[in-house]
Amino acid sequence: MGMAPENSTGELLTRLRYRPDLIGNTHLPALHGGTIGALMEMAAIFHLLWELDNETLPKIVNITVDYLRSGRPVDTIAKATVTKQGRRVVNVSVEAWQEDRARPVAAAQIHFLVNAPT
Repeated sequence: MGMAPENSTGELLTRLRYRPDLIGNTHLPALHGGTIGALMEMAAIFHLLWELDNETLPKIVNITVDYLRSGRPVDTIAKATVTKQGRRVVNVSVEAWQEDRARPVAAAQIHFLVNAPT
């Protein structure tokens, strides 16, 4: 989908490069909500792999996405933050924006299972 983590500013960000096939509403035009949700999920996974000393991929338990604005046809950036980390479950907050970080296009809360029972 054209997503990649980047760490050029000292913080781990995930960038979604705009492509015309990511448009969901051609009348506005606006990015498809599933595209923005996938960006936020991947930003959280990249962040967990970066921050945690865990050799397995975190498994998503649930995700809640608040769509705050239409995603315009430009690059979109997401930043994840661990809100709470337990022994088995991690709560991650993610915010996505486009040109102006103060005007997010979406925010998400995601729970991951990081250490599955054996």
